[in-house]
Amino acid sequence: MSDSRFENLTIGILALQGAFHEHAVALEKCGATARKVRRRRELAGLDALIIPGGESTTIGKLMVSYHLLDEIKGLGAEGLPMFGTCAGLVMLAREVVDGDQPLLGLMDIKVRRNAFGRQVKSFEAALDVQALGEDPFPGIFIRAPWIESAGPGVDILAEYDGHGIAARQDKMLVTAFHPELTDDLRLHELFLRMVYEDRR
Repeated sequence: MSDSRFENLTIGILALQGAFHEHAVALEKCGATARKVRRRRELAGLDALIIPGGESTTIGKLMVSYHLLDEIKGLGAEGLPMFGTCAGLVMLAREVVDGDQPLLGLMDIKVRRNAFGRQVKSFEAALDVQALGEDPFPGIFIRAPWIESAGPGVDILAEYDGHGIAARQDKMLVTAFHPELTDDLRLHELFLRMVYEDRR
């Protein structure tokens, strides 16, 4: 259900690889405007940016090739709100424990890629996510990472099997799972509320 507070928000979605279309659909349902971002000029005038799921190494290399990595890192340092899901969580992290790849390094978390196993071990789980109320959130995990450790400024919003799978730090929100692949809009709404409050 759309919210009139979000009507003037334009949210970019990094559209180099991964589940960017599904994020656009979710944002439009919430009442915001979605803009797919493939070039630096498309970052201008955004109220926030979503970095979707996909393959984090590929996304990182494409961000370098398209001259987007440093640009987005700079916008994040200046305070642009960002939401990373699955591979997006990896991209926002300051460190990956299992490999070497380009990172934005904006969030004080250390992550492990493919922590729950390969794609054949994808699964769904009902999650208790702080800030979303009592009803469980349908978590869809596909080659998902987890948060290995987090700095003192990071608020872990949800855990699964003892590992952080959702977190917030200042204007950044991350999930190890794919909220865009469900009909539950609560995480997108939470992010849009963060963006709306930031603009006030």
